[in-house]
Amino acid sequence: MSLHFTNAVLIDPEAGTEFQGSVTVEAGRITAITPDGLANPKGQIIDCRGKHLAPGIVDLGVKVCEPGERHKESYRSAGLAAAAGGVTTMITRPDTDPAIDSPETLEFVTRRANEAAPVNVLPMAALTKGRDGREMTEIGFLMDAGAVAFTDCDNVVTDTKVFSRALTYARSLGALVIAHPQEAILSKGAAVTSGKFASLRGLPAVSPMAERMGLDRDIALIEMTGAKYHADQITTARALPALARAKDNGLDITAGVGIHHLTLNALDVADYRTFFKLKPPLRDEDDRLAVVDAVASGLIDIVCSMHTPQDEESKRLPFEEAASGAVALETFLPAALRLVHAEMIGLPALWRALSFNPARRLGLSQGRLAEGAPADLVLFDVNAPFVMDRTALRSKSRNTPFDGMRMQGKVLATYVGGACVFEK
Repeated sequence: MSLHFTNAVLIDPEAGTEFQGSVTVEAGRITAITPDGLANPKGQIIDCRGKHLAPGIVDLGVKVCEPGERHKESYRSAGLAAAAGGVTTMITRPDTDPAIDSPETLEFVTRRANEAAPVNVLPMAALTKGRDGREMTEIGFLMDAGAVAFTDCDNVVTDTKVFSRALTYARSLGALVIAHPQEAILSKGAAVTSGKFASLRGLPAVSPMAERMGLDRDIALIEMTGAKYHADQITTARALPALARAKDNGLDITAGVGIHHLTLNALDVADYRTFFKLKPPLRDEDDRLAVVDAVASGLIDIVCSMHTPQDEESKRLPFEEAASGAVALETFLPAALRLVHAEMIGLPALWRALSFNPARRLGLSQGRLAEGAPADLVLFDVNAPFVMDRTALRSKSRNTPFDGMRMQGKVLATYVGGACVFEK
């Protein structure tokens, strides 16, 4: 059956446009986009009532805790949360227990995802065995098993010889390497960003220069090896000039940032609120504003949720001891829309970072509003107000820093391959 989305405000991140129109879907793909509406459409008609229709979010860097910690998040719960948040494709991280560092483990999680999640799930694999930075994984075999990228997540590969060899081998296979730019010794044990606030709270801190130093090292190795590289999170103003120079020099480098670092700052930690403990830690307001500008200008390519479930026992600890990370699949869209409401970025530019750029970096056909593209779509009300209630989240873990906050923007429906997987 064909679907016709009518009376919608369409967001085309590839063209950078926003316009009134209609979309026709047949056999799971977009077959027509009509700016002025459809004449005598056949099939099921969905009246969008003037709300926004956009490509579904492609979320690069979701942690699902299978295998090993299924009580924190399963593929079913993560998939339901993603669908409710307008995320139609999850790119999952390999920082599980055990790590996803072999074809057998990768095949297990792929099978679990296909069985349980209502959205697309594409796995990343570990760059080194056990994510311990000593021995490279079988990148070729893992690519054959379906790995779309390789990363040790927040475990920095400190041995530059191991890292350079992995980058060289990845380049020979055309594989994308994703790294966490931090100087590992400086940032070890840090809970917050250094400064007056950290000193007043008596918390172990790390200088923003640790990120710059880590990025500088990685850029040198990319220049040496010619590898495809993505920095998972750039969160400080001091790292941006180095990123710009690397791009200007023609290196195959892209960068991302988590939604929490775009919408929160170091002062939100307040009285040791562990739901605000992230890795890297939240930055000063000047850093946040600089990074938002970098997303708006396109210097930072991708915005991701960095969805990291942690159970109550992991978070209800003194700030230094509490686990890092926050859930974000369901809060991703309304948090991102804070930037739109603050007039810091337009919807097409935001959607380029949420959907088009991550899909393009991974060589996927998703993330586009164009004829022939998969009908992975999200219908949302950009202005709908609500108060975030973490107890209503679909994730098994509910460690969101947005609990109790007033937010704007609700997902009304999510479609994957033309099939409705969520409806408000």
